[in-house]
Amino acid sequence: MINDTLAKVVDGLPVDRLEAQAAMAAIMGGECTPAQIGAFLVAMRIRGETVDQISGFAEAMRDSCVRIRTRHPNVVDTCGTGGDALDTFNISTAAALVTAAAGVPVAKHGNRSVSSKCGSADVLTELGVRIDLEPFEVEACLDELNIGFLFAPSHHPAMKHAIGPRRELGMRTVFNVLGPLTNPAGARRQLLGVFDPKLTELLAGTLRELGSEHALVVHGLDGLDEMSTLGPTLISELRGGEVRTYELTPEEVGLPRATAEDLVG
Repeated sequence: MINDTLAKVVDGLPVDRLEAQAAMAAIMGGECTPAQIGAFLVAMRIRGETVDQISGFAEAMRDSCVRIRTRHPNVVDTCGTGGDALDTFNISTAAALVTAAAGVPVAKHGNRSVSSKCGSADVLTELGVRIDLEPFEVEACLDELNIGFLFAPSHHPAMKHAIGPRRELGMRTVFNVLGPLTNPAGARRQLLGVFDPKLTELLAGTLRELGSEHALVVHGLDGLDEMSTLGPTLISELRGGEVRTYELTPEEVGLPRATAEDLVG
């Protein structure tokens, strides 16, 4: 199956959502060789993934994940892509804790560091938090404490089939953006930081296709994959089925500008 889709990508032919979903399902199901997976990821990167294709990939990953259930209908995620290269502290995890303390339930999807100094799982481990909980234990944390950590390897075991090719390629692929799109708690509200300004509208449009209700996909124009206090932030906001893109400065929300040194982890 994946060879047919790969041939279409290489030949410059369109690949639709269902074909993308089937290709990712084959990867997640262990039906593809490392060579096939690597070739497919590189070909897709060269062509450039579309909203439909990323939506199909995300649907296949959601289908294969270990889900959790929560009594909170409006659970939020702050998982981002990582990769700002500015060596900041783990902002999304700190934001998740503050958000939960303010009364908003957070299903924090995350992993160990891949492209930054410190991933969400690394921070929580250092704080003494167990990250290897069973799904029912994560559900209890979320329902009782307003926050639960969804450790990506525990909830996406099928990703093991792509680990080798991803490591050997040593480059960004579509998997770098799929984590924030595949929250195992089914979060439909989120703040998603991205490493490239070109991704804000692309991923906001993808979240719309996937049924999200309200999302801010953000990129600090200083290079941060977060809403930035260093300067303007590019935001693509999904709300009411529409995507609106705009810039926001720290001053507009009453914050002074920081320096890069202030954010070093």
